[in-house]
Amino acid sequence: MFLLYWHTIKYLKMQQIYWRLYFRLFTPPFHQPTDALLLKDITYDGLPWLARPESLISSDVFKFLNISHNFSAGINWNTEAHGKLWTYNLHYFDDLNAIDSPSRSDWHRALIVRWIAENAVGDGVGWESYPTSLRIVNWIKWLISGNDPVPGMLRSLFVQADWLSRRLERHLLGNHLFANAKALVFAGLFFAGDRPAKWLDTGLKIVSEELPEQVLVDGGNFELSPMYHAIFLEDVLDLINATRYWPGVVRSVMVDSWRETAARMTYWLIGMTHPDGEISFFNDSAMGIASKPSDLLSYAEKLEILLGFCSGGSRFRRGVALTASGTLAPNPSLVHYQDSGYVRMEGETFTALLDVARVGPDYLPGHAHADTLSFELSAFSQRVIVNSGTSFYGTGAGRSRERGTAAHSTVEVARANSSEVWGGFRVARRAYPFDLDVRSNSCYVACSHSGYTRLPGAPVHRRAWQMNKDGFQVRDTVRGGKHKSLARYILHPDIHVSAVDATSWHLTLNCGQRLRLFVKAGLGQLEPARYSPEFGKQRQTNSIVIELIEGVADVTLSYVE
Repeated sequence: MFLLYWHTIKYLKMQQIYWRLYFRLFTPPFHQPTDALLLKDITYDGLPWLARPESLISSDVFKFLNISHNFSAGINWNTEAHGKLWTYNLHYFDDLNAIDSPSRSDWHRALIVRWIAENAVGDGVGWESYPTSLRIVNWIKWLISGNDPVPGMLRSLFVQADWLSRRLERHLLGNHLFANAKALVFAGLFFAGDRPAKWLDTGLKIVSEELPEQVLVDGGNFELSPMYHAIFLEDVLDLINATRYWPGVVRSVMVDSWRETAARMTYWLIGMTHPDGEISFFNDSAMGIASKPSDLLSYAEKLEILLGFCSGGSRFRRGVALTASGTLAPNPSLVHYQDSGYVRMEGETFTALLDVARVGPDYLPGHAHADTLSFELSAFSQRVIVNSGTSFYGTGAGRSRERGTAAHSTVEVARANSSEVWGGFRVARRAYPFDLDVRSNSCYVACSHSGYTRLPGAPVHRRAWQMNKDGFQVRDTVRGGKHKSLARYILHPDIHVSAVDATSWHLTLNCGQRLRLFVKAGLGQLEPARYSPEFGKQRQTNSIVIELIEGVADVTLSYVE
């Protein structure tokens, strides 16, 4: 256990250790407002915010992560019944700006009054920095969308912002710190006065520091999760939109840099989206948490970030992706996102998304899975080969299983994980890709990783993918040691699979088209598997599991005429 901790902690930045100790040993003060609260004038030039799904089902019934709970006997704001993420959602107040939210205005006003009365300053989950950040933004969005504040709301909002300004999550960094900064910017734009001016300065400084850190040159978010990328992109778009409500407060050169970053992020999201219009499942990813890619593109277009780009259903038409140089290319065969470590292959029948990336930033691997050299494949715009997705958060066996290598379409050696994921959000020794070979002209990619070299014999997994007019080929080799190695091809639940013979299966799509999966080398069999498209949801499916023979497995997928 000591080694597991050591191989986890050694990657942290010193500031993460310092701030963790600081908040354990010291409780920073906060200021109650002593004067009348002043608000900045608003120019109603802003766009409507993206609407969330409805989560307040009745005045006492909440639905988060596909789990409903009735608080008819009173709201337990610190409930542990459904895990901490569910409780966090209880404090976000997303429903204030959700679909058809005006119809629930009376519930919202009563809920705000209850929250203020039942959550004493600094007490409970609701005052942790992350839910505080999201709540501040949601309350301000609601207020500037034409709703009058309920009694005590403005004073509470001021206190929350001041509290947050002294409890920034510098021990976590990443998307948490950026969410803190976004909240301070919103609060600093909303309120007038000396303290709000300091919040605004602090928030803008963090945004300026973190954008180049967290958004890679190719546009990908550095945590390498398409879901968190989409969440982060909405944060950037919201910041741009906020400057339209308060024009001239944030320097135009800064807003221009946000717009350029948002454009790169949007194009990356397009490239990492399946033809069905939804995100791919690498690292922590699931549908229903972040806004849909189509909604984010529409938001970006309305903010004039993607002028001239295709609109409507054609956004995800086959053949639109981002080249490594950052420009749109018609009908590309291969797009390599060099900084984030993903590859998109596209042909007449298939679209493949390949993971040749690190698990994430070394000092922040909390959303990483042991999924190195995994891939996802769509055919005729339907998902065929998938990673299992994410339905659990926090700790526990379900979370560990979904982060493990066996829950991904890649190779597992000696029943071990390619990266030592543990404790819900921790990673000790992790896989690093090397010897990457990308050949755009022949639509070929090969890569190795170091994740299994800790095992006896230091085995190395290498995978090669190639797409041509006749089909799609995947070849795996494991060299070093004498371990059992298994390549998994997890099928989407909507795929009907039937054996043709001992070496091949027919995969029938909803549209009636059929594919043939043929095992040229290796020993294959069909096994049950699970697919988790959303938090709190699991579906039974199948996986074609291929044992490598003499360290080799070779598979082709082709269209059956």
